[in-house]
Amino acid sequence: MSGLLGKKIGMTSIFDADGKSIPCTIIEAGPCVVTQVKTKEKDGYSATQLSFDNKKEKKTSAALKGHFAKAKTTAKVKTIEFKHFTTEQKLGDVLNTDIFAEGEYIDVIGTSKGKGFQGVVKRHGFAGVGGTTHGQHNRLRAPGSMGASSDPSRVFPGMRMAGRMGFDRVKVQNIQIVKILADKNLIVVRGAVPGHKGAYLILEK
Repeated sequence: MSGLLGKKIGMTSIFDADGKSIPCTIIEAGPCVVTQVKTKEKDGYSATQLSFDNKKEKKTSAALKGHFAKAKTTAKVKTIEFKHFTTEQKLGDVLNTDIFAEGEYIDVIGTSKGKGFQGVVKRHGFAGVGGTTHGQHNRLRAPGSMGASSDPSRVFPGMRMAGRMGFDRVKVQNIQIVKILADKNLIVVRGAVPGHKGAYLILEK
């Protein structure tokens, strides 16, 4: 399974041959540096570690400085391991958008936007407790009954209630690559991907 690390730049729209507007997301993918190659004999499993996006040296620990120095590269912000890489990589190799092709379908993994503490209407799509007739004037966004009374005298775990929403790891599968701008390390994919502008993404083939 090959892949790259990237950063979400934002969304735009392009027009196809029929003049139809297609919503797209622009992703800065790479260049990614191979900072470690793990083997089954030495590490217990096989994996290729990629690092992306430069970081200031003063914000990097001494241990990480030595780790990146082995690959003869500068300090990086994001580091991810890919198991079962389709091609054999060596320490210090640089991977770019050329591992992908236009029209290809990939998976994109990211962290969704955090929405804070939300009620049941926004978090779970509840409709509220009825209308405003029969004296109900403040129950439009209420959760309603949460469980039985004397037996079992508690709320069961997993009950859909108000709580923290968003900031979850989300994987969107089979997104088509519409265009690749290799000179700028940009990939344009069809549709939306999780995360805010500037969020880091994992692109998998």
